[in-house]
Amino acid sequence: MSTYGTTRHHGQPSANSTPASTTLFRRLTWEGTVPLEIRVDSKELPANSDRGLECYYIQAPRVSYLPLLMPEIRRFLMDVVFDEAAGKMLKEEEWWFESEEGTLLKWHWPIGLIYDNHIISASIRPPSQTSTSHYNLQVTPLKLILHLASPPTEKLLLSPSAESCKQAFMGQLKEADFIRWGNTKRMTGLRKQDQDGIWEGIKEHNFDDYWRVASKVVPTTAPARSNSPPPSTNPSMHARPPSTDPQSAPDRDNAYNVRSVPVRLYLPDGPVMQDVVSPNLEDGSPHTLVHYLSTHLPLLFPPAPYSGPELAYAMMHGVLVPPDAEMAWLGACMAGADGWVSLCVGIVR
Repeated sequence: MSTYGTTRHHGQPSANSTPASTTLFRRLTWEGTVPLEIRVDSKELPANSDRGLECYYIQAPRVSYLPLLMPEIRRFLMDVVFDEAAGKMLKEEEWWFESEEGTLLKWHWPIGLIYDNHIISASIRPPSQTSTSHYNLQVTPLKLILHLASPPTEKLLLSPSAESCKQAFMGQLKEADFIRWGNTKRMTGLRKQDQDGIWEGIKEHNFDDYWRVASKVVPTTAPARSNSPPPSTNPSMHARPPSTDPQSAPDRDNAYNVRSVPVRLYLPDGPVMQDVVSPNLEDGSPHTLVHYLSTHLPLLFPPAPYSGPELAYAMMHGVLVPPDAEMAWLGACMAGADGWVSLCVGIVR
């Protein structure tokens, strides 16, 4: 696993504080994929199915969702595995997933988050004999079981359909918007065409279509007004419309001026933690990941002057996050497509 440089440069503008740099990290996050091995539950295969081909492999986008994979999986099963007559009897809206260990998968989570959560859960179990890293990280397919009937609706809450997934996704965006700005005006102010467009960007895995709308909601890492170069005469694809707000647009939209950064902590086989995360500390210095973790999880990330062995690690999008990463920068450049900074905490073995 690799790590990225994750702090802003103070003073004169540099390559690491330009919109182009921000777009680069956003694209790196967007283009991430994870390997999945999807196997149909053998007890639920229709009659006359080819039982030697019921396993399907896919390199799935991290920002996508399991319900969005259903059409591709169905095409494979109908073409190769199922008997045509029996396959037509199956209802896709009744399909659901669980892990190889029997854990019901949260279909409304991004696929990348499901994968990373599986990795950190494995970090508290005995390491495999093939593991060569003390982080116990291995890029291997996540093995999923596809069930074709009888979804546990009392646990799924909603039908794992593409439309339900869209509703859940838009809800996450609005919640992140409120945490970030103290209101949801940016999301609710979008035209319906834009709200539909941001979801279409996810469905089609189209970076440009998604960010054409998301850039109106997510903060920027552009330098503050006093250090900013003159505005370009060629507006970029991610340029925001002119602002009539008394506070200048660069200052108002800067990641370090948000009310709070939308952050969630995922622990191995444990609860999801969520708290108010200011982009800056009381003394005005940037709020860093090491400060955030040592405050919220001091037993796993002991505060300075601790000099003992490393006990845990934080991961986003399959990448180990440097301790000095600034929370505001993570919120602007490496948040998920749902707007959240999802930090998965694993245990060092």
